[in-house]
Amino acid sequence: MAPDYEQFKKDILQLTGIDLNAYKERQMRRRISTLCTKYGFSDYHAFYQDLKVNPEHREQFMNYLTINVSEFYRNPMQWQILESKVLPELLQGRKSLKIWSAACSTGDEPYTLIMILKELFPQVQVKLRATDLDDKVLALAKEGCYPAKSLLNLPKNYVTKYFKKLPDGKYQLSREIMEAVEFQQHNLLADAYDSQYDLIVCRNVLIYFTEEAKLEVFKRFHRSLRPDGYLFIGSTEQILQARTIHFEPQYSFFYKKISI
Repeated sequence: MAPDYEQFKKDILQLTGIDLNAYKERQMRRRISTLCTKYGFSDYHAFYQDLKVNPEHREQFMNYLTINVSEFYRNPMQWQILESKVLPELLQGRKSLKIWSAACSTGDEPYTLIMILKELFPQVQVKLRATDLDDKVLALAKEGCYPAKSLLNLPKNYVTKYFKKLPDGKYQLSREIMEAVEFQQHNLLADAYDSQYDLIVCRNVLIYFTEEAKLEVFKRFHRSLRPDGYLFIGSTEQILQARTIHFEPQYSFFYKKISI
């Protein structure tokens, strides 16, 4: 299947708006080949012809490209830095926050943010936008229903206060928290970015991008933040050229925008 992969990437960009060149090729090619074989196609051209005319396969393909691993309060020490250092700094002289949870998956992280703010800074007005490329995980996020394993790291008082255990063992998030988040579909590599965010959270997603694509996204995040705003990234990530693109490493996995 190797010879026609380059043409397949061009065709997929035209069909879906997804630029496969921005993803690490070895990982992405392996995932696509697995799906291609699953559907019974021996080459990329035949697979692409099917995707053009089969909307169900096309939707499954797009959702398969995204790697959705998320949980509430993932990496607790990083959330504690957010609570004790970053949020108090952002709120100096302010009574409102504008936040973007990018590549939010099933909503665990934006909902975590809202619970933290309600508990620690209840007087603050929050506008939180959460986005993802995958419309299926966004649908799950809007339902607000989670397996017990997703809540393992969440402080117990949050679970007690904001969740109701269902007969099937899952946990339903309270309407109060769910209504505080606005979910939208968004492609980090192709769609426009809003501006003047106080905080952008994008964790454990860009590790699947090429270095060139990552750098471009980081630059766009920088432009989307207000002066002295923060970018919160994942525990397996770092911005290699942070100061070159005017980010200052402030705490572990937190980068502060330096005004140009």
